[in-house]
Amino acid sequence: MARVDAAWYVTAGWALDLFQGRQTRDHDDIEIAVPAHGFPDVRRALSEFELYAIEDGLAHPLTPETLAISHQTWVREPATGLWRLDVLREPWDGNTWIFRRDSRIRLPRTRVIAYTEDGIPYAHPEIALLYKAKAVREKDEDDFAAVLPLLGPSRRNWLAKALTLVHPDHRWLEALRAGSTDTAAR
Repeated sequence: MARVDAAWYVTAGWALDLFQGRQTRDHDDIEIAVPAHGFPDVRRALSEFELYAIEDGLAHPLTPETLAISHQTWVREPATGLWRLDVLREPWDGNTWIFRRDSRIRLPRTRVIAYTEDGIPYAHPEIALLYKAKAVREKDEDDFAAVLPLLGPSRRNWLAKALTLVHPDHRWLEALRAGSTDTAAR
């Protein structure tokens, strides 16, 4: 990905681990996000791989038509058939990120992408958690419980406001507002 000029960044569980500075659990895959307009750059950098658009859990060969119906691309190594990467194409307006599930939620790039000491770009934890909040699984609850104590008040408040917009009855809201890690209301 060093050859990619687009503002790509690690997201989901790995982003939360990068924020914490350690691997906290096993991960099924590596997910990165990229502004949708920067995807051609990613596609060129991954030209030796097979790319598939994902819709409803099904992989479709990447064509202009399948790109239009999906925001997600899986990357497969041809020699082994192994899936190597999950690329999420996200809406951006210039340097402003737009939450794919609710366009009222927007942030400048500096509030979306952080960097490790080694220069690896990753989604700020509140961004990764906002996406994880859609369909909470056990690993998402564990990720939330691990990260919440590390979030300062401004991050907790931002996530609470965003969740209130998209999931007004979400079980994480009470813990975010209290600043605690108690998610017993699961």
